Amino acid sequence: MFLEKLMPDQFVESIHHIDIDQLRKRNIRAVITDLDNTLVEWDRPHATPEVEAWLKRLNEAGIQVTVVSNNNQERVNRFCAPLGVRFICAARKPSSRAFLQAVREMNVTIAETVVIGDQLFTDVLGGNRLGFHTILVVPVAQTDGFWTRFNRRMERVALYWMRKKGMISWKTES
Repeated sequence: MFLEKLMPDQFVESIHHIDIDQLRKRNIRAVITDLDNTLVEWDRPHATPEVEAWLKRLNEAGIQVTVVSNNNQERVNRFCAPLGVRFICAARKPSSRAFLQAVREMNVTIAETVVIGDQLFTDVLGGNRLGFHTILVVPVAQTDGFWTRFNRRMERVALYWMRKKGMISWKTES
C-alpha cells in the first residue's frame, strides 16, 4: 500500500533529538540528510552553531554525512562548502539516483545509512523505496518555498489517513 511507503521508521522533533550513540550501536556509518527545513530554515544561507556542533558530533562518531537536496547548486554549495560537507544538489527526490550516488560516494551500504528529512513525499518516500532507515523531523521553519507548500498540503492528507488507520501515534501540525 502507498501509505506504508510514506511511513518513516522514526519521528523526532529535530536532528538534535537523534541519538548518535544509538546510530553507532546500530552500525550506522552514514547519514543522508535533506537541507532545507531539516538542518536549517529554507531561507537561511549558512549553518547555525548548533547544526555545526551536530555535524561535528557525527564526524567524531565516525559517521559520514551527505546532504541530498532538491535545491540548486548555488544554495546547497553555499551551505555545505564552509562545513566541508559532501552534497548532491538538484537531486529530484524521491528519485533513487541521488540516494544511490550518496551511498556509492561514501562507500557504505543502504543498511549502514539513515535518511533524515522533513518531507514525506521526498525524503521518506525516496529513502523507503530503497530500504533505508528513514527519520522524519519536524520542519525547522513554518514557511516553505512554492513547491514545498504544495507537498505539505499532500502530506497533511496522507498523515490524516495514516493516523486514521492507526499507523502513527505521534502528533504533527495540521
